[in-house]
Order: sequence, then C-alpha cells, then structure tokens
Amino acid sequence: MPLIDTLRSIVGAPHCLTVDVDMAPYLTDWRGRYTGRARAVVLPADTAQVAAVMRACAAAGCPVVPQGGNTGLCGGATPLADGAAVVVNLSRLRRIRSVDAANNALCAEAGVPLAAVQAAAQEADRLFPLALASEGSCEVGGVISTNAGGVQVLRYGNTRELVLGLEVVLPDGQIWDGLRALRKDNTGYDLKQLFIGAEGTLGIVTAATLKLFARPRAVVTAWLAVASPAAAVELLGRLRAAVGDRVTAFELISRPSLELVFQHIPGTRDPLGQPSPWYVLLELSDTVTGDTLAGLLEAELAATIAEGRVIDGAIATSDSQAQALWQLRENISEAQKREGISIKHDISVPVSAIPGFLDAAGAALAAAYPGLRIVCFGHLGDGNLHYNLSRPVRGENDEFIARTPEVNRIVYDQVVERGGSISAEHGIGQLKRDLLPDYKSAVEIDLMRRIKQAFDPRGLMNPGKVL
Repeated sequence: MPLIDTLRSIVGAPHCLTVDVDMAPYLTDWRGRYTGRARAVVLPADTAQVAAVMRACAAAGCPVVPQGGNTGLCGGATPLADGAAVVVNLSRLRRIRSVDAANNALCAEAGVPLAAVQAAAQEADRLFPLALASEGSCEVGGVISTNAGGVQVLRYGNTRELVLGLEVVLPDGQIWDGLRALRKDNTGYDLKQLFIGAEGTLGIVTAATLKLFARPRAVVTAWLAVASPAAAVELLGRLRAAVGDRVTAFELISRPSLELVFQHIPGTRDPLGQPSPWYVLLELSDTVTGDTLAGLLEAELAATIAEGRVIDGAIATSDSQAQALWQLRENISEAQKREGISIKHDISVPVSAIPGFLDAAGAALAAAYPGLRIVCFGHLGDGNLHYNLSRPVRGENDEFIARTPEVNRIVYDQVVERGGSISAEHGIGQLKRDLLPDYKSAVEIDLMRRIKQAFDPRGLMNPGKVL
C-alpha cells in the first residue's frame, strides 16, 4: 500500500493533509523566515497512532518532521524545501492524563498548550512555573524538544529542570515509556535528558511528567528605569542577597525595544514619566502572604535611587497593573515581527559578563555599521539576552540582512570570549545549524553525532536540523 494511503488508514483521511492549501499553515515557521514542502501533514490522535505513523514512515524510508504549536524561532519544526518528509503535528494529543498534587507532578500529552498546563496546575492549587510569551499557543512537546526557558528560569530552572519523565516514540516506531514521577531514580543513564532540547532529531515526545510547585500567595511586580546594565546587575545581586530565591523574574529591556511596542501594539503606554535607556521588569513572589515583599523591595529601591543606579520606578498595586507591565515585555517579539525582519541572537553569558558584552558588542557593531538599531531585551537574571539588529530605515534593511554571517561573527565572538552560548533557549534548528561547529568543540560535535547515529542510524528524524 502506498505510504499516503497507509497514513490515511492510521489517522483517518481528514487528518492526513496532502493538498497544498491545507498543508500551508504547517510548512512555514512563526517568523516567516522558513518555508518548506512536505509529502503530507498528519495529525495523529494518540501515542499509538504516532507510533504507527512512525513505523509506516520508517518502512518507506520517509523522513519525519515532528511539530507542535509551530511557534519556534529557529526553523526547527519546518520541513526542508525538498518535500521528502512527512510532518507529524502533535496538536491533537491534548489530554492532561493526571495531576498528582501530593507528589507535585502532572502528566500532559505533547499537544497540550503550555497555558493549559499552567491552568491545570492552578486548579490543583499548584504552580507550573514555565512562562513564555507564546504560552497560549506553544505546546508541551515543542517546549520540551527546544528546552524552552522563559522569564522564571532564575528561580525554577528551564524545561530540563522541570521534566520528571517522558514518553517517546522512537525512530523505528517503538514506544519508550519513561513517564516516571520520581525525584530519585539512579538506574543508569538518564535517557529523558537526551530528548530534551534535541528538537525532534532523536524521537517524538508524546507525553511528559512535569514538576509542580507550591503556588505563590504574594507577588510584587515593579518597572524600573536604570542607569545602565551594570546598575541592573548590581540591583539583581542586592535583591537576591535581601530576599533570596523570592526573586522570580528579572528582565532587562532597552528603550528601542519599548519604542517598538509603543509603535506597533495599540493601547500600550510608558509606565514612567521620562524615557530611560534601560529598564528592569522584576517580580518577587512568596508562598506566604503579607506585606514583607513589598517592604523589602521598597527599602532596596530607596537605597539604589539615592545612589543614582535606579532613576525611577513604579510598583504595581493591582493584578491588572502587573499584567500591563508584563504585556510591555511580552509584546516585544510581536512588535519586532510587525516592524520587519532583523538579525536575531538568543545568547547567554554569565550574568556578571552582561555589561561587558553589551559594551564591547555595541562598540564593534557601531564601528562596522553606523546608525544600526540594537533591540536588546531578555532574562538578565539567568544571563540570557535577545540581541536583535536591524536598520531603522526599512529600505536599507535588506542590504544589512544580507550581511548576516559577518554580523553574527561579531556578536558570537564576543559571546564565546566571555564563556557564553550562541543559543540560550530557542534551540538550533536550521538557523544556527551551520554555526554550531564553529562554536562547539570537535569532541562535542562528535559525541552528538554518535548519539544521533545510535538512535537514528537512517537519519529519518527531522533531517537538516541541529546537525
């Protein structure tokens, strides 16, 4: 039986798409940077169907591209232009299989949106702390496969630290049931870690057991104008010394980032009276109620304002005010998308190295490309910055984008010089695949290739991504 007929028999004809107009939404990434082709897009309903699809594709020697909410930023879930692959979209796997509040664990299938996991945890009076701007549309499988980060990593860790167990369909169609809900399991290799961040190149994640936490009862959110990134780093250190792990989020935002939000997102406004070159959006939280957090924050801010490191600030006095502040931060990527294409960098360096990186990279770029616009924002608390570059005049931007390789070299050399990484939370995908050998050692690349060969010797899983 031809492969397409077999796939239709497995998932049902309405869930096996072969017409171009039907497949189109699954063949282009969120940013519109990558568009591929596919033999078919299939939407299985459960793990058994995923396994059957994988077995059929393996028998036919057909590559498979796993896909979730298709919100990735590096082209990792977009098929290549050769049209050889079948896209396996997991969005119909939408069950939350269990919530175990006593064990602080939740089991969700790959197609469950991140926001739905958060809501299920809240219904059980628990917290699932992973928080992303795309949480309404990104899905569990994609979040795991890209090892997503977000705004609360400095307190709770990124996805890798939040996964207890996985269920995975392997390249030959076997199902590995590793959905354990244990904090301690010292029985050899921790196999789940190989699939977290692997971008679907080793197997298809179909379900996950996730860690839950006590739900915060007190939250304080503040928007601050700071004199410099160095002042922001110092403030972070002072707050962590004063309140410890109750610092839940600490975001750095440049003025050009904020200006794009004002320009492209209706209803947004500046929380402060005067513009500042840099801002911090911070959140403190605790599992006990009371005014302690607000008082501690106010005391620290009074000291830093007196010293001139914090210029001005606003502390949210209601949930709606806090949400409005977070909307400014979370809409930066959408505002940039509406503005037009830019050269994006998702980098990490040690927190202490951020001011030096910004100074050195900014100076090198300004010398090479006078008048360049740098849109910098991100998770200063864990050392992850989104460092995006474009020409402010659209007519000049195409020529600049064409120079992406030399621009990347300037930025990434500064990152690696400070012991950093060229990908902090977005993954490698197609965007950084060819750069990886330049910034990882030959030993690391060889080990990655050996793992790929062991799991997927025929190269059927998400070809052209990562390696």
